Amino acid sequence: MYEIIDGFVIYLTDVKKASANTIMSYQRDLVKFNKFAESQGVMDIRKMNQTNLNSYMLYMEKEQFATSTISRNIATLKAFYGYLYREGYIAENPALQLKAPKIEKKIPEILTMAEVDLLLSQPAVNTNKGLRDKAMLELLYATGIRVSELISLKLSDVNLNASYIHCQDFNKDRVVPFGNVAKNVLKVYIRDARPAMVANNEEDALFTNCNGIPMSRQGFWKLLKKYAKNAGIQSDITPHTLRHSFAAHLVANSADLRSVQEMLGHSDISTTQIYARMNGQHIREVYAKAHPRA
Repeated sequence: MYEIIDGFVIYLTDVKKASANTIMSYQRDLVKFNKFAESQGVMDIRKMNQTNLNSYMLYMEKEQFATSTISRNIATLKAFYGYLYREGYIAENPALQLKAPKIEKKIPEILTMAEVDLLLSQPAVNTNKGLRDKAMLELLYATGIRVSELISLKLSDVNLNASYIHCQDFNKDRVVPFGNVAKNVLKVYIRDARPAMVANNEEDALFTNCNGIPMSRQGFWKLLKKYAKNAGIQSDITPHTLRHSFAAHLVANSADLRSVQEMLGHSDISTTQIYARMNGQHIREVYAKAHPRA
């Protein structure tokens, strides 16, 4: 029944214009779901009913899947069976009654300002690669964008004069400002390092690897891990740690949530409010460590 899944993938790509990450996630979930259906003797997932879907939920709970994973699978099944129903493949939608489990929002891991400064000071700016790495790290922390957005930036997305980047988030665009530190590093990188790193003059990617082609998520992940280790940072940081740190430091210094929401590209402000829900003591600790005159 993989043809049905392939048809759904085409629908997501051509009609919904979903991101590559979303499509891969849905496809991966559906392949696993199809294997479960076959293990239950159902060779055609169009014949799965509400009881079958509930059994799959119970199976994931029994196997101790993370709550977030179960919720994502429910979203996948709702989208998939909604598609099958609209296209006339099934007479009834068995996923209508599926409900996502409550996800307890954890306080995100963040770095102190001292740790951020230490991390961002690691790249050696006397080399083209070091200048590129410095520019990437500074821009990531200065804007709070996702790593997928960072590596997707084009040279044409950067406005150095006005100090902002044009960021494409799935089907939404937003403009995100950055400060003078990131501006100065970007200016030097674009002027001195980037021309020597790109494979050809037609390349529009802002950041490339040493082969002159666009930087990958894995490539950036590796360099971040290396600099974190060199900085002696004990916590297991990810690119998202800098995004969380950007938001938490802004909120701790009294930035209004609506502005932070817009910069992060959150569609719902409740997602942004997690930074405001940090307990008062934690906010004070962050402020004391983050603010230069605290």
